[in-house]
Amino acid sequence: MKRFSIVFLIVALLAATTLGCSNNKSEKNGTQEDSTKPLTVGFIYIGPINDGGYTTSHDNGRVYLEEQMGDKIKTIYKENIPEEKGEVVKTIREMVDQGANMIFATSFGHMDGVLEAAKEFPEVTFAHCSGYEKAENMTNYFGRMYQARYLSGIVAGMKTESNVIGYVGAFPLPEVIRGINAFTLGVKSVNPDAEVHVRWTNTWYDPTTEKAAAEALLAEGADVTAQHQDSTAPMVAAQEKGATSIGYNLSAKESVPNAYITAPLWNWGEYYVDAVQKVLDGTWTNEPYWKGLESGIVSLDELTELAPGGAQEKVDEAKERIVSGEFDVFTGPIKDQKGAVKVQEGQKLTDQEMLTMTWFVEGVVGTIPAQ
Repeated sequence: MKRFSIVFLIVALLAATTLGCSNNKSEKNGTQEDSTKPLTVGFIYIGPINDGGYTTSHDNGRVYLEEQMGDKIKTIYKENIPEEKGEVVKTIREMVDQGANMIFATSFGHMDGVLEAAKEFPEVTFAHCSGYEKAENMTNYFGRMYQARYLSGIVAGMKTESNVIGYVGAFPLPEVIRGINAFTLGVKSVNPDAEVHVRWTNTWYDPTTEKAAAEALLAEGADVTAQHQDSTAPMVAAQEKGATSIGYNLSAKESVPNAYITAPLWNWGEYYVDAVQKVLDGTWTNEPYWKGLESGIVSLDELTELAPGGAQEKVDEAKERIVSGEFDVFTGPIKDQKGAVKVQEGQKLTDQEMLTMTWFVEGVVGTIPAQ
């Protein structure tokens, strides 16, 4: 994956302007002139649809879209598209040749390719997951996964007996750092003595590397693991060592039954239905999407029998406060690893500050490599 400057995110998800497209679209929408033809919707995936995690969750959303929209649409998809600009543009050109009117690209590193293609194909509507770039016919979308991460941290903090929790992280990007910090704040809210140890893999999907990182953390004394990775490999490592695990993306209750406690989940389907319907209705705009627990795009999976006693009550209480707006995950006082106050008591981080996060909270053991 490319290394990106953190500066770019300052302009990110929050700017919202009204879309104006040309060719087969009206000036304010993505309506096709020939409404008798189904809208062809393309999906670009970073991994295989059977990865059991991130890509599977997006493909579940695609299938849900087909189920809900019926013959009004048809979908196409491409798997294992690397985060290289040229490959992304090539894939989009192929999709447009197949008749794609709307394209979703689902990984951060696809962004530059999508932006270039959006300029090349102004008649096509584009949506990029987890990035920040926009164009008249391109938006970005994501969910406030850090809220679900916080809830999962509560469970992990109550579960650990060694007070060492291992966290397998993909890339040292603000998205991943934000998740680690939110998880750690959840842990510390119920267990001030616990630490979260981080290992980087520098890959989104590589089961062998992910498993090795988890094994190293377990060897350091972790008895619970968590992850920002696309496969179930870290959970498999935990199960083999008799430890327990917090997953990510999808439930792993059936595949890793002796380790899986719960997981922050992605639920992309409703967003895909809403975005596509707006194109069909002619009401689509390039306003970025970043919603949280209240929308259902992110959630915490049901707790298994491996969850500690009382965890469900603690999770429900915290979730209610977050959804109501009474509590925000990044509300001060919050200190960094060196003990310096980063968020004053009663204050909370702005969205821009969360989107540009490059520091670890107190309680995280590990470093953030320079970008």
